[in-house]
Amino acid sequence: MNDESLFTGASDDGTFVPFTDILFNALLGFAVMLFIAFALIKPDDKTGNINIMAEMLITVTWPDNSPDDVDVYVRDPQDNIVWYNTLDRGFLHLDRDDRGEYLDQVMVDGEKVTFPLNQETVTVRGIVPGEYTVNVYAFLNPSGMPIPVSVKVEKLNPTVKVIYYESMKLTYVGDERTAIRFSMDADGEITDLNTMQDSLVDAVRAPKK
Repeated sequence: MNDESLFTGASDDGTFVPFTDILFNALLGFAVMLFIAFALIKPDDKTGNINIMAEMLITVTWPDNSPDDVDVYVRDPQDNIVWYNTLDRGFLHLDRDDRGEYLDQVMVDGEKVTFPLNQETVTVRGIVPGEYTVNVYAFLNPSGMPIPVSVKVEKLNPTVKVIYYESMKLTYVGDERTAIRFSMDADGEITDLNTMQDSLVDAVRAPKK
């Protein structure tokens, strides 16, 4: 076979061109299957994931659009207490003081937009072994109606686990309830859940020794 027959098929016996067609089609089919295989590989969906660097998350909510003002108080084993006047103590952090409808409205393009959610959250950012106390307090009650309050406590590590979720009603201004008390050991495990009442409002108002 000379060069002319190799590229033009002038002296070919008729088998060379079909062989190249078969080889080309096989390679094309392999490439298509490889493309489909890669297309079917689903990447990890990270959308909506929020990494919170904390051990515990405490969430207090009351009805959307309510004018009532509910406050959360949390005490750790070292007697650190976070509340609306002290947002950070030890490993405790109160995200914000939600005051009902107050300051929940902003002007956007000349229109008043209201953020309806009433919620306060406290994160426990490290492990301090001992007892924790979570209280809720009715600071203002302009609605004049009992305030339904939900309290959720979540352990975040190694996976999220709800250790407490209950609802209660605050019935008057100054009404304070201990929602939950629990103990955390050195490994972050939660034990000894109870609802023995203890005023944290009185604790923060007490004269410093």
